[in-house]
Amino acid sequence: MLILETVEFIENGLIEEGNTVVRIPCFADGKFIERLRRGKFDVAYNMCEGIDGVAELEPPVIACLELLGIPFTGASSYTTSLCLRKHVVNALLSSAGLPVPPWITVKRGGRIRSVGYPAIVKPAAEDASIGIEQRSVVRTARALRARVEAMLESFDEVIIQRYIEGRELNIGIVGDTVLPISEIVFDNMPKGMWKIVTYRSKWERGCDEDLGSVPQCPADLPTRVAHEAKRVALEAWRQVGGSGYARVDMRIDSDGRPWILEVNANPDIAPDAGLAGMAKVAGIEYGALMRQICELGIKRGREWTMQPDGWALAQKLSGMPVPAAAPELELFAGRQR
Repeated sequence: MLILETVEFIENGLIEEGNTVVRIPCFADGKFIERLRRGKFDVAYNMCEGIDGVAELEPPVIACLELLGIPFTGASSYTTSLCLRKHVVNALLSSAGLPVPPWITVKRGGRIRSVGYPAIVKPAAEDASIGIEQRSVVRTARALRARVEAMLESFDEVIIQRYIEGRELNIGIVGDTVLPISEIVFDNMPKGMWKIVTYRSKWERGCDEDLGSVPQCPADLPTRVAHEAKRVALEAWRQVGGSGYARVDMRIDSDGRPWILEVNANPDIAPDAGLAGMAKVAGIEYGALMRQICELGIKRGREWTMQPDGWALAQKLSGMPVPAAAPELELFAGRQR
């Protein structure tokens, strides 16, 4: 489902519950910022996934909401920016002792090294499976070099990661709750194709790769494996400072060990997408899921307003006296009274 179709579903659902909804498109001219500032909104349902096709411009839009003090749904600008950069989040998760397949990054002119074979080559800072196709998985050094060089013609940096054979899981998180696990079943994937979720399988409905990668929820997993997968997913989300909702993708190898592929801070929230499907298995209908996501954003906004004045707190912690009334400090902290 296209993003605008998802927006319409969310919009209609919120209107049916008696809410007034205003749609604000985000363009590079920045005019949306003034509309946000003057809107006096209770909460912004963030559906921005970039500007003009540039995924890296998604976090700045969220930062505008943070700066203006508007409660919003989904992850913070920090978490979204972190998760968008796969190599950075991989380093963070690895340092926390979480299982991430071996990887390296390569820029133009950089040295191409092996992490073992098979390996998969992906853009280092894209989402929605952009740049991932059947040719992304390679078995030899020659194929690896060819794929990396081809990718660097379109992307500034790519990540080479060890390909994990095994079952692929999607684990949805809403608030602090882990939803029933979904598995991508590749039983109908055409012979000779890699069992991966590609850009085609996500966005080209009815194609062979789409029909060959079917979600099944709940996944039929041993209790021990399911418990460990949920634990790892929730800990990964906490490590990146996650809030709101997320989807953690992972592979389970032949020993039953989970390996984190991606922490998605802004997963597809369409009514026919994975997160909504997992929520439905948990007994949460789509309208209720949208409402819960809004409530989580509003709650976080209230918690933020309860935080002490950041500038005054910094002075206090530095051992400096804080004036009883300091409008200048309030101005620098971005707060108005």
